[in-house]
Amino acid sequence: QVQLVESGGGLVQAGGSLDLSCAASGMILRVYTMGWYRQAPGQQRELVAQITRGLVREYRDSVKGRFTISRDNVMNIAYLHMNNLKPEDTALYYCTMVVQATGREGSETYWGQGTQVTVSS
Repeated sequence: QVQLVESGGGLVQAGGSLDLSCAASGMILRVYTMGWYRQAPGQQRELVAQITRGLVREYRDSVKGRFTISRDNVMNIAYLHMNNLKPEDTALYYCTMVVQATGREGSETYWGQGTQVTVSS
């Protein structure tokens, strides 16, 4: 079993910064893509950023230049550094990882429980 635990959310004023982290634990052989999604009330969940094991990064347009995704392949941790936050960034942020568990041939996608980010104007 693999578990993801996020941390780092909170309340910040517009223009401020926050750092999110997500640590994976369990019977992990290898972690492929790591990503961050968010879901605001009444909205669909949307991809914010993702990073492959080879460090290829992808961002949604609205966060380009403000958010940076990174990862630690040894500790199996994903990070999201968020700068110049805007009220429209307010959402529940979820971490996701594509993981090959020990003793398994294929990979599965796991999700964290979510961490709230609230940006006040």
